[in-house]
Amino acid sequence: MVEVGKYNELEVSRKTDFGIYLRIEDAEILMPNKWVPKGIEIGDSLNAFVYRDSEDRLIATTMQPYVTSNEFAFLEVKEVTSIGAFMDWGMEKDLLVPFSEQPFRMQANQSYVVFVYTDEITNRMVASAKLNRFIIKEDIDLQPNDIVDLLIYSETDLGYNAIINHLYTGLIYKTEVYDQVRVGDAIKGYVKQVRPDNKIDLTLQKSGYELVDDVKWRILAILKEKNGFLPLNDNSTPEEIKQTLQISKKAFKKAVGALYKERLVNITEKGVKLV
Repeated sequence: MVEVGKYNELEVSRKTDFGIYLRIEDAEILMPNKWVPKGIEIGDSLNAFVYRDSEDRLIATTMQPYVTSNEFAFLEVKEVTSIGAFMDWGMEKDLLVPFSEQPFRMQANQSYVVFVYTDEITNRMVASAKLNRFIIKEDIDLQPNDIVDLLIYSETDLGYNAIINHLYTGLIYKTEVYDQVRVGDAIKGYVKQVRPDNKIDLTLQKSGYELVDDVKWRILAILKEKNGFLPLNDNSTPEEIKQTLQISKKAFKKAVGALYKERLVNITEKGVKLV
């Protein structure tokens, strides 16, 4: 069965003057000529995105949208009309966010995190800024140290809320952020823990030996850039270390200690010196 708002593996069933028809089971879907790849023949297989056009017809395209159905994305509003906001999602036809799916009125030329889905009644793709409705809150399939895809969607006094793998939501504490993070950023992160209440703590740093090893190489690279000397040591403030290396003082001390044991650096009163 064809999945609207998704990529589908389709077979070319016939050609016409205005395009080709692609078959999946008993359904045929038109791909207009402007998207038909050169050299395509009847019987060939084609991975195409399927959606409904302005006349409510199923259409296949080789265009690549910024987001597919059942995913979260950071998109820009192109215009606001009497029925809602229309967002740029990389397709010819813009994506509607009805007013009923806006917790506050969206503005043209502004970007927002939304959830994109296929409406069950119209079978058309729409978006919603009421994110909480689409977040899974139980049976969370995550483990500590899992690498995850994050989409930052809001900032609080505690930190940054992020969508995890288009499924869950978690928090990155500001005290553990050592580089600039903004709403709309799509980044990699790590699961710190899943609490008994199903709240998820996230981090942007590796843990344990992996973190130390990563920081070691970062310090060595900066030492080489700075002619073999880095004016940081145990007496440096956490802010000085964060500004220079984007890491915590604790991680800095562990990494420098490891480099010293490996006889790669010397530690002086003025800083760290490359051997």
